[in-house]
Amino acid sequence: MDISIKTALKKAKRKQLLKIIITSIIVVLILIPILYKTGTYFAAKGSTRLHDSLFLHNAIAEPNIQIDSQVTANSSMFGGNIISNRSKNINGYVVPWSTLTSSYHWIRLDIDNNEFAPGFYWSDTGFYEYDKQTKTKVATFYHPSIHEYFDGVQNELSEVSQMKNYVAEVAISFDQPYTLQEIQAKIPDNLNIVWLYMASQIADESKGPSGVSIYGFDPSSSPKDAYKGFIDALKKYNDRGGNEPIQEFLNSNKNKKWDEVEILGVMLTGQAQNFKALENQSFVRGASVGATAQMVPYIKSEK
Repeated sequence: MDISIKTALKKAKRKQLLKIIITSIIVVLILIPILYKTGTYFAAKGSTRLHDSLFLHNAIAEPNIQIDSQVTANSSMFGGNIISNRSKNINGYVVPWSTLTSSYHWIRLDIDNNEFAPGFYWSDTGFYEYDKQTKTKVATFYHPSIHEYFDGVQNELSEVSQMKNYVAEVAISFDQPYTLQEIQAKIPDNLNIVWLYMASQIADESKGPSGVSIYGFDPSSSPKDAYKGFIDALKKYNDRGGNEPIQEFLNSNKNKKWDEVEILGVMLTGQAQNFKALENQSFVRGASVGATAQMVPYIKSEK
């Protein structure tokens, strides 16, 4: 082959290679912002879904637990974390509760379910549930249709009412369901009703805690409006209809007015000695103390 032809072919190959390189660089430069925007878009969608899921769960399944702040951390185009800082309001005294760290990706959400479930202390002297991070005792509700609990149905009213200069939260479980009007007639005015226990699965609790979720809501602003929001939240949470206790609750109450809806228990807060009025009341099947706080002169209790 003629040398000039070889030289021309080499030049043509170099030009072709240069064109390929330049084209590739241009394509990459165009694709990078597109991929970044696409990744950021899907990551943002995941972040929004996770925020909504955490707020939704808090609204229906976390008795007297408030989210103080919920912020995004370690965010990238592929995902990130959401940190939920939580607390409890015990009659005007704010006490710490476990912090949730959940993560989101383009498609998957990883909610910190481990911190939703309490820890268990079990020994020869007794049993109780506690928040895993703060180590604070968790108040336990007892379903009126579950007849046997492995450690019995506890009533700690006499113990809590002896605590001087303390505020406390107590989960009161009823002997049978009652309407809110019936409950309000039974609960002293110097105690706050901060959460209504509405539904949970009827499970076998005779061999140990089953860890089933309980569902309810805070009625303090306007019970009727809060109940409507609770129903809407339940439907959203159970959008596929696979949660049996939620679906059963929705079906059994769909034609009832709010003042006809029956409640299984309440979370109360107040000064510890004020719980004495509930001792030996027949409607109280169980009473479980949760978080407590010692009163100080510079913080006034709500009641």
